[in-house]
Amino acid sequence: MSYQGKVVWLTGASSGIGEALAYDLATRGAMLVLSARRAEELERVKARCQRPGNHMILPLDLADWTDFAAKVAEVEARFGHIDILFNNAGISQRSLARDTTIDVDRRLMEVNYLGTVALTKAVLPGMLRRKQGHIATITSVAGKLGTPMRSGYAASKHALHGFFDSLRAEVWRENVRISLICPGFIKTNLPLVALTGDGSPQGKMDNAQAKGMEPADFARRTLDALARGRDEVVVGGAKEHMGAWLKRFAPGLLARALRTAKVT
Repeated sequence: MSYQGKVVWLTGASSGIGEALAYDLATRGAMLVLSARRAEELERVKARCQRPGNHMILPLDLADWTDFAAKVAEVEARFGHIDILFNNAGISQRSLARDTTIDVDRRLMEVNYLGTVALTKAVLPGMLRRKQGHIATITSVAGKLGTPMRSGYAASKHALHGFFDSLRAEVWRENVRISLICPGFIKTNLPLVALTGDGSPQGKMDNAQAKGMEPADFARRTLDALARGRDEVVVGGAKEHMGAWLKRFAPGLLARALRTAKVT
């Protein structure tokens, strides 16, 4: 698959993984729809992309599903259709389950799971009519295994795997591809705004995240894997790949290892 000339709608495009994906996609010739809550940051990213005039800014909040149909109409009015939806936006968590209010769990599910599903359902009909399209969703290694301090976050990412695995089985006849990308520790500022037990931001960087993969490396590996037709891919270091392998083949061993795992 080539990204040249493809219309790619990318959420969470104002920083971190999304920003890196935007730059790489633009280099590969894609025409981008850049979405996040912060319009000024989207403008900054757009200006740094190759051929900025080819790209569109579309502010969007995944927690507000009421205007998603209107947002799709705006994209289609500009580009005619959507080739690829890149679900990337989301929020993280750093708190023990016993210290986390149910409102925080609800917030994680509303944004990470329900917001992503709602946007997918808004975009999907156009792809089904055209009988072509690709929906790629950034989940996490936490979508395959649960670790301490991530109970609500892991639950929201596990939910994405269940939904998109089912959707893949439903839409393949219409030539709509579904891909899941599972990042490990990527060096972004996500921990700074991760929700703690009462919903306030953590406000500090995790050591594991600070030592993680560079976002540009993640973007390159992810786009290369999707271009090769991968339905699911783990993108991270040796520990993350080992964790995913153990969850599949030796879950008891992984469960014991996670009791003392350092995940911050």
